[in-house]
Amino acid sequence: MDAAPLHEPVMTAEVVRWLEPQHGGVFVDCTTGLGGHSAALLEAGATRLIGLDRDLDALSIAAGRLAAFRERVELVHSDYRQLDAVLAARGLDGVNGIVADLGVSSMQLDADGRGFSFRRDEPLDMRMDRSQGSTAAELIASVREEDLANVIFQFGEERHSRRIARAIARVRSTTPIVTTGALAEIVRRAVPVRGYQRIDPATRTFQALRIWVNRELEGLDTFLDGAARRLKAGARFVVITFHSLEDRIVKHTFRALAAAGETWQVLTRKPLVPGEEELARNPRARSAKLRAIERLA
Repeated sequence: MDAAPLHEPVMTAEVVRWLEPQHGGVFVDCTTGLGGHSAALLEAGATRLIGLDRDLDALSIAAGRLAAFRERVELVHSDYRQLDAVLAARGLDGVNGIVADLGVSSMQLDADGRGFSFRRDEPLDMRMDRSQGSTAAELIASVREEDLANVIFQFGEERHSRRIARAIARVRSTTPIVTTGALAEIVRRAVPVRGYQRIDPATRTFQALRIWVNRELEGLDTFLDGAARRLKAGARFVVITFHSLEDRIVKHTFRALAAAGETWQVLTRKPLVPGEEELARNPRARSAKLRAIERLA
């Protein structure tokens, strides 16, 4: 639990500026994490906030962070793709603003035993919701080599995906791959190294497996479309992404909504990115992109 102070939500000022909580109303944080964006919205004037997250550890920390707001906050253990069901259960047809930060929190990356990072040797888990689903180790043990290569190529945009999948298949035939350190070493040996490497050779593979384990792109377009339709007239939806695959889906979904008629307007022709001051303070924000859409009627 001591990881909470280390987490800084990305582009908080921009989220508050676009969502305009000073006018009051009901707001939804679809990815509450440790509660940073939620706290900022409540402090700025949101009347009520509903926070969703599938990570019980994160929700526990967020509950402490948001305790001062008491009856104005409701935290729900739920995947953001269940937003329609969450709002319907509370009799809410529309809300005054929605934010979704699709990145992995610093707590998840840094906490022992979560298996998101190769910087420590620990169990290869990677699940955001550890109450259900298969771990990365279990999936790696059972998937076909060809399918694993496709996962690493599609979700990690790794051009050496086939070499990596072949190396993983070779090792797992004799030894189970159950730790982050073991997997990272297999990937590093499989990737040709030529000159200076800006990022660790295992980075893209770990990203791909995390996306795969948590089904991060599955149903994302449906969620975005459904969330936009839950906005009241004049309300806005802000989405922060951290890799090109997510950003592409957000861009295309928002554009499709705006092109379908006069109901929605895309507010960000190009995605907003963190400023130099934020990047100096929080280097992990460097790949963040923010897009916003408004419901006009």
